[in-house]
Amino acid sequence: MEPVVLTALSSRRRFSDLNEQEILALAISSEEDDARIYRQYAEKLRGDYPDTAAIFEGMAAEEDDHRRSLIDLHEVRFGPVIPLIRREHVAGYYTRKPVWLSANLSLDTIRGEAAAMEKEAEAFYIHAAGRTTDAATRKLLGDLAAAEAGHEKTAEALEIAHLGADAKAAEDFTERRQFILTWVQPGLAGLMDGSVSTLAPIFATAFATQDSGTTFLVGLAASVGAGISMGFTEAAHDDGVLSGRGSPWKRGLASGVMTALGGLGHALPYLIPDFWTATAIAVLVVFIELWTIAWIQNRYMETPFLRAAFQVVLGGALVFAAGVLIGGG
Repeated sequence: MEPVVLTALSSRRRFSDLNEQEILALAISSEEDDARIYRQYAEKLRGDYPDTAAIFEGMAAEEDDHRRSLIDLHEVRFGPVIPLIRREHVAGYYTRKPVWLSANLSLDTIRGEAAAMEKEAEAFYIHAAGRTTDAATRKLLGDLAAAEAGHEKTAEALEIAHLGADAKAAEDFTERRQFILTWVQPGLAGLMDGSVSTLAPIFATAFATQDSGTTFLVGLAASVGAGISMGFTEAAHDDGVLSGRGSPWKRGLASGVMTALGGLGHALPYLIPDFWTATAIAVLVVFIELWTIAWIQNRYMETPFLRAAFQVVLGGALVFAAGVLIGGG
């Protein structure tokens, strides 16, 4: 329980201080908010996941039924004027994430958020039922608690009706494709660019100077500079609206970070003062980087592993050789 002074300073009521009319009003506004959230989820998912959107539409309709039942009870007991009280007016009351955050949530996360909403609503109704002495009110709140607990079964029934095996497989494919377009593809391009394009300057510097400190500074500059360049280029050249590749800033972040990491992987060994030890470790890191790129291409881009390995390793070996020859000469 919050101290009285904190409650006063925050201008929020404690749940234990609400009377029965205010508890009903809070339940009404909460059901209204939940229905809106479900419809917002449905609208967000309608284009790519129409069958799951239908599930959320059905859940919103359930919340509408709950709200009407609560309003009917309020009119019988307290009249038609419902006090204005919402979640944010009550200290310690459960909150909902802002609906606009759904733009940044994956399909599985949205489903998880919906499950959490039902559990929180069930706990509220159980608590509220314990605070009322009116038999009809207590019965309705108890029924609503049971209904919220049963929403998981309702969702399962709706899933059977709207989300058969073929539909779910199609939606899962769409989500995987979006993940690849937004994160994997630009990240892979960045990793390839950072790993391969920095080989020549780093190893040319290494064999020209045979100085670990100088090589590390050149590698750090090349990696960070390439990461910034690739990140901004990815974000600027395609806003994702027509291509469907997702947020340009997400793609830019993936590309920029992976580009920098790709170069830093074989630059960091030159923090070791002994030049030949650092070079041996850097060469090993390059080998690991190139095979990692081949694995990602095979895992997410469905490129045959041997072909991906041949292309990446051959390209990397040529750039590496160019750097060594230029620096050694």
